[in-house]
Amino acid sequence: MAILYVLVARGSVVLAEYSATSSNASAIARQILEKIPGTIDTNVSYSQDRYIFHVKRTDGLTVLCMAEDSAGRRIPFAFLEDIHQRFVKTYGRGIHTAPAYAMNDEFSRVLSQQMDYYSNDPNADRINRLKGEMTQVRSVMIENIDKVLERGERLELLVDKTATLQGNTHRFRRQARRFRNTVWWRNCRLIFVVILVLLIIIYIVLAFICHGPLLPSCI
Repeated sequence: MAILYVLVARGSVVLAEYSATSSNASAIARQILEKIPGTIDTNVSYSQDRYIFHVKRTDGLTVLCMAEDSAGRRIPFAFLEDIHQRFVKTYGRGIHTAPAYAMNDEFSRVLSQQMDYYSNDPNADRINRLKGEMTQVRSVMIENIDKVLERGERLELLVDKTATLQGNTHRFRRQARRFRNTVWWRNCRLIFVVILVLLIIIYIVLAFICHGPLLPSCI
């Protein structure tokens, strides 16, 4: 699974979050929220090991996700943009006064659904290719997380490796199901052809025995 964790926050106040794996990504994300300077709009990425924390801050609302480095930048930032638009559209001005986790029960389901879509559905990347590379992503520099967090307080990222396989397992199951359906239809066509050939052979034999195609001597 390409995207493993996401949160939506106002400043350092987390309003909603969702994690697809067992990890301490939440703790590291909070450190990043506290260390990002200023309140200006920004798009930035921080790397740690094989994972990258992507951050999008717009109009005081921050959307952050952790993704595998193999996901690149286009898909994670398209995901962040999608989540930002959905969140603002759903809650409007309530975002500016809501307490911590006020939207978590409801919006975490949206985070889960969109995370699965952008991680597993190939159409997610095709759509963004058609739209073209987002201009803000082109200028995003991926920095090591040590540059935003002091070395003495940086948490080691711990990710359950078995959980990261869930996305690959999901894709494998879909491919296996598609393969089984293809084989089943192929077998059905083969059986139909065999039955048709047998009926034709039986008819030819009967026509020969009954002295004509209308089987005059047998009816």
